[in-house]
Formats: sequence, C-alpha cells, structure tokens
Amino acid sequence: MKAKHYLLAATALATTIFVSGNLVIQNALSGARVDFTENNLYTLSKGTKDALASVAEPVEITFVYTRGVGQEYPAVRAYAARVRELLESYRSQSGGQVIVHEIDPSPFSKAEDEALAAGITAVGTNGTDPLYFGIIGRNAVDDQRVIPFLAPEREVTLEYDLTRMVARLDDPDPPRVGILSSLPGMTAPGGEGGYTLLADITKSFDVVRISDAFQSLPEDLDVLFVAHPPELSPRQEWLIDQYILRQGRAVIMVDPAAKTAMGGGLLGMSRDHPRSDLGALGKAWGVTLSEDAVADAANALPVPVDTGNGRMEELAHPLFIGAPAADMNANDLVTADLTRNVNFGAPGALLAGTLPDGAVFSPLISTGPSPSYIDAGEAVRDMTPGDVLKSYKTSPQPLVLAARLSGSLTTAFPAGAPALDEPNDPGLAELARAEAANAQPHISTSVTDAEIVLIADVDALADDFYIIPGRDVVVADNGALVLNAIDALSGGGELSRLRSRAPSLRPMTRIDRMRESAEAKYFRQQAELENRLATAQSRLEELQDISATDGFFSGDLESVLSEDERAELAKLRADIVELRERLRSIERDYRRDIDRLEGMLKLINIWGGPLLIGLIGLLVWRRQNFREGRGA
Repeated sequence: MKAKHYLLAATALATTIFVSGNLVIQNALSGARVDFTENNLYTLSKGTKDALASVAEPVEITFVYTRGVGQEYPAVRAYAARVRELLESYRSQSGGQVIVHEIDPSPFSKAEDEALAAGITAVGTNGTDPLYFGIIGRNAVDDQRVIPFLAPEREVTLEYDLTRMVARLDDPDPPRVGILSSLPGMTAPGGEGGYTLLADITKSFDVVRISDAFQSLPEDLDVLFVAHPPELSPRQEWLIDQYILRQGRAVIMVDPAAKTAMGGGLLGMSRDHPRSDLGALGKAWGVTLSEDAVADAANALPVPVDTGNGRMEELAHPLFIGAPAADMNANDLVTADLTRNVNFGAPGALLAGTLPDGAVFSPLISTGPSPSYIDAGEAVRDMTPGDVLKSYKTSPQPLVLAARLSGSLTTAFPAGAPALDEPNDPGLAELARAEAANAQPHISTSVTDAEIVLIADVDALADDFYIIPGRDVVVADNGALVLNAIDALSGGGELSRLRSRAPSLRPMTRIDRMRESAEAKYFRQQAELENRLATAQSRLEELQDISATDGFFSGDLESVLSEDERAELAKLRADIVELRERLRSIERDYRRDIDRLEGMLKLINIWGGPLLIGLIGLLVWRRQNFREGRGA
C-alpha cells in the first residue's frame, strides 16, 4: 500500500473510532458527571433523588423558552442553561419516568398557543416579541402544574420547585394546611395581596382559612399553622389542644411585641394586638413565651434610623436580629439546610420548664451569647438603638427563638371540654350547637406523638424582613424556615432540604463592597450638602422677601437691608454656587473607583487571553530560533 493511501485509510479509521467512541460513551455515561462547583450546584440532592426514584407513573416536563428573545438578556440566557442542565439530570436520574421536552414559542405558533393555554406568562421586552420562560408539568391523567415564569432571582428554590412539581404530579393531592391568624398579611383570600409567604404556602399546599370565631377545626388537616392568633376562648383553645393530641402536627408563631400587628383600624378604631402567647396550652406543655422582648447586640441587623435633622443612617439595631446559620440546629430537618440569616423583629424567648413525661424540647434557633430582655411595651414602639443599649442587661446564656416540641403531651383541660360559647344570633347559635354535638370525645393524652414547631416572633413573616422591596429578591431564610417546618410536619421533609440551595451566580463581592462603601459615603455627603443647601436657600429667600416687600416702591430691592444683611446675602449666593458645584463633584466621583476596577476586569477578560497566547507564541518562536542558531 502506498504511503498516501495508508495515510487516508488511517485517518478514516481514526475518525470512525473517534465518532463511534463518542456515541457509545455519550449513551453509556449520559447521566455521569463530576461536580467541581463549590456548592455542588449540579448534584441532585438526596430529596430529589428519592422523589424521582418513587415516581410511579410517567411525568412530562415541558421547558418553555423563547431562545431568540432570551439571548438578548445575559442573566436569562445563563439561567436557561442552568434549567436545561437540571432538567436533563432529572430525566437521566428518573429511569425514564420523567420525560423532558423543550418548546420555543415563536409568535403565532402552536407552541405559543400551548404556552398561553397552560398559563405561562408572556413577559414584555424592549423588542416586539415577548419572552416566555416557564415550565409545564403533566402526568398520565392530564393533571397539570405550571411555573409561569422562572425568575432568575428565585434560583435558590429552583430544585425545590421542580421536585415539588414532580412529586405533586405523581401524587396530586397536596397536604392540607389550616391557617389561624389575626395578621392581615396572613388572611388574604387565596394569598393574593397578602404576604409573599402566604402566596408560597398557597402554591405548595391546600390552604384552609380558619375563622376567628371557629367552633370546630376543619377535618383532615395535615398541619395546623397558627400565626399570632386572635384572643381565643377556652373552647377554642380546647379544640386546638384536642387536634394536637390526635394529629400532633402544628407550627405555632407567637410574639410578645408584634410590630406588624400595630396600627389604626377602620374609622380610627385601634386594632393594636401586640402580644400573643401559648396560653393554657403552653402551661400544659411546659413551654412559655417570655413576657419581654429579646435584643441581641451580637446579631443586630443594620436598619435605617432617623438621627435628626432629616438624616437617615444605617445603624445596628439590637431589637432587629439576624440569626446566622451558626446559631441554628444543624441536626433538625427544619433548619439543617438553611444557609442564610433568619431575621426577627423584637422577638420573644421560648422558655422550657417541666415537660410532660416523654416530651422533648429541642432548640432550633438561638440568640448570640449575650442577649438581653427589653420591656415589650417599649420594644413594640420605635426605640432607637441607643435607647435599647441603655436598657441592655446581658443574660448569662443564649435565649431560644425557635424550637421543636416532640413526644407525648397531656391535655391543658383535665376537667374536659369547656362550655360552648354560643353566639347571640339564634341561627349561628344553632350551628354552633350542631358543631359541638359532632365534636370527637375528649382525650387526655396524645394518640399521636406531637411534632410542634414553635417560633417566638411573627414579624419575621412580613416581606420587609427578608425580601428587598421592589426587586422581589430574597435575602434571608425566613420563608424557607416556615415552609420547611410545614413540609417536614406534613410528610414532605426531604423536600425542605432543597429550598436553600446556593445560586449558581457568583457575585463580585469586592465590587459590591466598593459600591456599598461608595453609596454610603455618597449619600451621607449628599444629604449633608443638600441640608446645608436647603438652609442657605431658605435664608436667601427670606432676605429676598424682605427686600422685595420693603423696597418695592423705592426701586432698590437691597436698599432696605442693613450692611450685615447685604454681606450675608452675597455670602449665601456664593455658598449656594459652591455647594451645587460640590454636589456635582460628588456625583462624578461616585463611580470612579468602581468604573476603574470594572475597566481593568474588562481589559483582562478581553485582552488577557490573546496577550497570553501571543506571549507563549513569542517564547516558542524565540526558542526555535535559538535552537536553529545553535545547530548552525
């Protein structure tokens, strides 16, 4: 065989082996991967693997994404790649039970009709075509669940949302959660207009709202969620007592100084309800809520504080506590996988006394090592950080902000059911008597071992405590804490581990710190100069008004001013010009350091690679020339 023919045959054979090998390896190792990311972003959690392994009937997942529009937005494009890779992991891990499709809904296409019919949100863009970016899930009997829009800022819950969708399609009946609350944000119909957390609970569970005047609890509740309850009658407390002795699953949030429960009501009537506690139930369980609020200087959150003269500064406020992951129970499913702070506002402390035999009190979240009690009546008002520190008396040990109470409990009503509180209306009274007649007989000890999550703060439910206003960016794990607790108690405990997965986007922390420092300096100087400018302009207008009024008929507007006033007037005018120039200078300097660093990074990213390759090429060329010179 000639050398030329041999070379062609060898090349063809090598190409065939290479292509065939790639095809075989791709099929054989399609689900294999090695994850070198810091937070194991591309490794499915145990909860997801267990959920996928238990899928009984095929589940079809359709990824809806308009590629052409999404390519114009780098954050959306990167997040779409993350979603696509995660869905592929679901497909390969499920053994064929999860079927993944992707559609690109171009305008007036069947794919667009399918997306709109399913409820995928069409997001307006700068161009003429909308962006579709969502997930449609269907099971074998045509049940459907939808994620209308995959917001990049909610990436931390992406795996949870997908796994929950698969689990709910495999078992379409969600757990039933009964909500009893006096907070307007937790009582909005359908979750619309209330707290973000209420909307999240509504999406994940079958929510049953319990009226303030309830005479019985809904049947078949999986979890009872009590958040700052109204004043309960003995009969209502007995109903909750009996539910817990039978079903044993509850999340209870109480507060000695609920700031979010303060405010005016209809027609000027006060609706202040600053305190809620565990009442007779807590006494029977051996757990009580402190009378006073808790401050924690070690974990104080920075909050805007009015320092006088219209100036607002961010100061550490001990009544606003950001409990870090280090102060949480790493062995309990509710808190084990929380990675960010849980923010509290003037919380209370849970105090464990003599527990019933067989009951266990386990702290979930605690304060730092040196907290202090603060009078609840003062704490619920607008205390300044200075006022709190003046009243600060260090406790000898950390205080418990959230806990789990487990095991066998005894009734808070050993004498049996309290008398029925009959309404004045005859019709309602008849209904109440009928409900009472259908009540189950009184029991004194637990039929089912209790699992109760207790949280000594209700302000933590409010959006302002963990979501950046206007941007819907979650910055703390307040919502994850409550949803984890409900999931864990309703039997979906493994899913709770997925809520706090780290995001794939890696922030430029140095630039963020520089920006925060520049903003703090800029806004502080700007506020000071603007205050001085406003004062100078006010005095200038005062002097001009005097001269305009008294000197109108003389024709000389400044003739009525004294020599000192004329000198002051001239100085004010010069000061105003100088202050305006300084404000313009501050605005120019605001981004100078940040722009310089960003420009350097762009230079490295754009030219670093070519320069490095060019340098390597130059070294190779010089080395070859050197060898040729020596050979000659």
